[in-house]
Amino acid sequence: MSASFDAKALAQRLFEAQRERRAIEPLTAERAISEREAYDVQWALLAEHLAQGGKLAGKKTGLTSLAKQRQMNTNEPLYGYVIDRTILADGAQVSRADFIHPRVECEIAFLMAGRLHGPNVSGSQVLAATRYVMPALEIIDSRFAAFKFTLPDVIADNASAARVVLGGSARSPEGLDLRLVGMLMEINGELVATGSGGAVLGHPADSVAWLVNKMAEMDAGGLEAGDVVMAGGLGEAFPLEAGDYVRAEFAHLGSVGVRCV
Repeated sequence: MSASFDAKALAQRLFEAQRERRAIEPLTAERAISEREAYDVQWALLAEHLAQGGKLAGKKTGLTSLAKQRQMNTNEPLYGYVIDRTILADGAQVSRADFIHPRVECEIAFLMAGRLHGPNVSGSQVLAATRYVMPALEIIDSRFAAFKFTLPDVIADNASAARVVLGGSARSPEGLDLRLVGMLMEINGELVATGSGGAVLGHPADSVAWLVNKMAEMDAGGLEAGDVVMAGGLGEAFPLEAGDYVRAEFAHLGSVGVRCV
């Protein structure tokens, strides 16, 4: 790591951009940042949120589709953290003024029943350690201008985390093939996207397994009992504007919605 690299200072820049709802230039506009350095910034950003009263509630993945990976010139996803105060209940209302340029996507969320640390964790082990799966929406909001960034930038920016909306229903994954769980997404009553669990690294549990193993590689621990884990988008993310009502219906899992004012 070069002497000019200061993870805490870069994390503070990202934290202030989020707090002030102000877009900034990518961190890599100044110097190249390695994957390890980017996760160091992410860890320092998490520490800043915790110092300001937030609590760690779970983890999340990003870039779980091949199309998004190709766009970012990578062959694997990335992970980030979920802070408790960013988790909302089904039907919640959010303010457009709280974000810079939000987008919303549909995901399957896992609630962990047991501790799971890598390496070499499999998707079947993830399912065995899962208490419930739930329909979910994720609102992402890059802190970078025009939503333009490199892979190290988005890692440092905690995978563009903003809000998580969990559906009102939850069920055990036992006997449920998550690859085949279909999803319909509507914005203001208009169908905008369809997808299925298989879009997430072939199986959402495999995405969670990747997360656990990557955290082990980064010496960052793993999943703990009670963690909420966002497994990755089943389809495209759409801009979220004041006046929008977003609703997603999942086969076997029910629905989840959020209103933006």
